[in-house]
Formats: sequence, C-alpha cells, structure tokens
Amino acid sequence: MFLEIDQLTMQFGGLVAVKNVSITIEEGEIHGLIGPNGSGKTTVFNVLSGYYKPTSGQVSFEGKKITGLPAHQITAAGFARTFQNLRLFSSMTVLDNVLVGMGHHAKTGLWEAIFNPVAVQREEKEFVAKAMNLLELLGITGFANERATSLPYGHQRRVEIARALATNPKIILLDEPAAGLNEVETENLRKTLMQIRDSGVTIFLVEHDMKLVMGICDMITVLDYGKKIAEGTGTIISKDPVVIEAYLGQEENL
Repeated sequence: MFLEIDQLTMQFGGLVAVKNVSITIEEGEIHGLIGPNGSGKTTVFNVLSGYYKPTSGQVSFEGKKITGLPAHQITAAGFARTFQNLRLFSSMTVLDNVLVGMGHHAKTGLWEAIFNPVAVQREEKEFVAKAMNLLELLGITGFANERATSLPYGHQRRVEIARALATNPKIILLDEPAAGLNEVETENLRKTLMQIRDSGVTIFLVEHDMKLVMGICDMITVLDYGKKIAEGTGTIISKDPVVIEAYLGQEENL
C-alpha cells in the first residue's frame, strides 16, 4: 500500500479535530480531501507532514510506519507540502526559493567546499538546472530572478509548488492551491497538476473549488466535523445525499 491512514484521531484538549479517519491513497493518483471549513482537512495534512503527532491511529507510507516522525524525516521519506497561506521567503528570488527546496539533497559539504570546490560548483549548476526545469513546468521561467513576493498571487502559488517539487517527492500535499486564483489561472493549475501526476508524483489535494476537484481527482474523501462521511469517485460523491447536505449544496450546482 502506498499511503495508508488508519483510524487517525487528533484531539486538542476537549476538541476532537479528526476522529477515526481512514484513507488509502494509491500511487500515481490524485486524491481529493474536501469538506466544510473546520472539518479537519488541514489537521490531517499537519499530521501527515509531521507538524502534529496524532492522539491515536497510524500512518504508513510504502509499508513503513511514519506516525509521529518529525517533519524533516517525513520530507526525507518522500513527502512535500504546500500551505493554505503562502510561505515564500520574501527577500529571495523565485529561483532561490526553489533552490531552498533542494538543500537536503546536497552531497557536498564544508570539507568539499574547502578541498574540492569544483565538485561544489558542479552540484550547484545541477541544482540550478533542475530548478529552472521546475520553473518551466510551472510556467514561470521568466520570473526566475524576480523577488518571489513581487509576483502576482497566482504566480506565487506556482513558486510554492515548484519549491515543494524541488524536494523530489513521491507524494505532494497541496492545501487549497486554487485559493485566490481566477478562472484562467485555475485552468492552468489543472493542467499543471495533471503534468505533475504524469511525471510520477502522487497528489493529495485539499481544495474548495469543486469544479477543479471533480475534474481531476481519481478518488475523493469527504470530511465533516472531523469524521469521514463519504469516499469515492467524483460521480459517486456528487450524487451522495449525505455529502450534498453537509457540504456541496444543491445537486444541480455540482
């Protein structure tokens, strides 16, 4: 099994944010996680990425338990993450923001810098080339030397995704990547996400844009008040009366 979340519970004092949630994600799919605000979606992401240690339950990745591991170990295992609120380095260029994501892949260190500077320079060139390829994938190559936070909001979202991909992940957790995007930007995002999936990266997606979710997700899990209330393809989810009542609204709007 690629990623298995088994009976996950996350409690903060008397507040149970997530209760007994189980989700299985297959390698190579785009899996959506939807639900009303406060339903526990971001909490699930925070557990998966090592920011929270769950109250109970297990998370297994490629057959190994990763429950409670610190964030850097989970990143090293093959996870990448973007956030609902942008977290770019404001004083750095677009290219440098992406290069930051490659830091833990560096093979050269202090001694190499002193005694073998040619190896360091070679590695730096390799990293820059890879970063530029990622910017090309995200359609923002022309902004490589611009300050990241000077870009339009939609482009900043793309920088964050490029930086996450720079860690060379097996799975990327995207927390509302379409938030704040207009219709054209969202369509471009859809195409980009398909390209990312086709490149071999599994996608776990939290998103409120139902047109985007229904259009690209192979499977969708629905949360409400911290509990899983439904799971299935977009066709199944869009016709589930429990989901419609809890979140999606009238069926004719789906």
